[in-house]
Amino acid sequence: MNYSEVAKQILEAIGGEENIDSAAHCATRLRLVLKDNDKADKSKVEDIKAVKGAFINSGQFQIIIGQGTVNKVYAELTKETGVSEVSTSEAKKEAMKNLNPLQRFARMLSNIFVPIIPAIVASGLLMGLLGMASRFNWVDPSSSLFTLLNMFSNAAFIFLPVIIAFSAAKEFGANPYLAAALGGILIHPALQNAWTMGEGIEKTLDLFGMQIGMVGYQGTVLPILLAVWVMGYIERGLRKVVPNALDIILTPFITILVTGFVSLIAIGPLMRLVGDGISSAILFTYDTAGILAGLIFGGLYSSIVITGMHHSFHAIEAGLLSKYGVNFLLPIWSMANVAQGGAALAVYFKTKNTKMKAIALPAATSCLLGITEAAIFGVNLRLVKPFIAAAIGGALGGAYLVLTKVGMVGLGVTGIPGATIVEAGSLVNYIIGFLIAFGGAFAATWIIGFKEDK
Repeated sequence: MNYSEVAKQILEAIGGEENIDSAAHCATRLRLVLKDNDKADKSKVEDIKAVKGAFINSGQFQIIIGQGTVNKVYAELTKETGVSEVSTSEAKKEAMKNLNPLQRFARMLSNIFVPIIPAIVASGLLMGLLGMASRFNWVDPSSSLFTLLNMFSNAAFIFLPVIIAFSAAKEFGANPYLAAALGGILIHPALQNAWTMGEGIEKTLDLFGMQIGMVGYQGTVLPILLAVWVMGYIERGLRKVVPNALDIILTPFITILVTGFVSLIAIGPLMRLVGDGISSAILFTYDTAGILAGLIFGGLYSSIVITGMHHSFHAIEAGLLSKYGVNFLLPIWSMANVAQGGAALAVYFKTKNTKMKAIALPAATSCLLGITEAAIFGVNLRLVKPFIAAAIGGALGGAYLVLTKVGMVGLGVTGIPGATIVEAGSLVNYIIGFLIAFGGAFAATWIIGFKEDK
């Protein structure tokens, strides 16, 4: 492959060097912030042999090229244009300027939660494997090995406020180490463990006439998010008025003191109520709407993925895990992802376009592992009708999982790997839902068909 030629073709199709504000890349995609997205010819970009798909998301013109290849094309693109190389995070910040307030809020949550997913995924997978080991008597639950592994599996959830605080600080412009300390305050051993709240508040303090419940915030999301956001304002405000000579002493001291009091007196209790309300509302919808909830959630999820707002769901899912010990949304998202693979596989068998065949089969396979970008943007959405068929498959699979009350004990893992974090007793129904979603999307695509450009 001539990477220089590919870079030139892309440059021509997006409106030339003068239309680029910034350029970056991730593992599989070029991420370009363009001055005018209308000047970019999306179909012309997709016609380039090395390109597997293109789409506009979160203010960026993203071009799917593939692992390894994207690095070389990116290097040639920056060489050809002289555009300054920026990191993916810098490109995201540049792209934020092009978003509306709702999109910026969703992107903010995404920027906070995506970096911490590996820790949550590792803990969730281990938790799921331990559950299976205990269920099938592969290991003695009272053994020393099981005790240690169980400690490893729930550590990320116990210390979730500290992990979120560190990540949120980067987004809110606060000191990440002060934020981590604030997270530690909210789960301090002197506070009652949040998971014992069902038994009532054991101890309160009388502070200046105010009653403060000595309750921790283990596993919660909203309290630490708002606390770190407030901390950012306090810290930046102090740096404007504290003399430079005293900054290293006074700024962190006052910041942690003020934010700590405000968090325990006001932010924590208020956000706990809000978080509980959101979780209860979702649970109410899930319980009362039944199959309809699965149809709606499973059918619409991939459309939400296109906007990039799906990352904001991690906060809700973490809240469900902390309150109920089960994540009943993730299995539905898994059905939507798997359905995209079923639709892409049907395209592989039906299409006569050689390039589309080359994209569709690996894209369908990656969906089984929970990675849907290539299938959504390179195949199904490009042909439109397969995307609709995938929504039908996702809705059917989601409805079945709601009907059979399938839940997961972790975050971030879908498709085949998701089977490892399915709660005890639900694995068979998860597999059945998997087959319904994949097969339903395949059949719907085959029946509905699609029209290809000649």
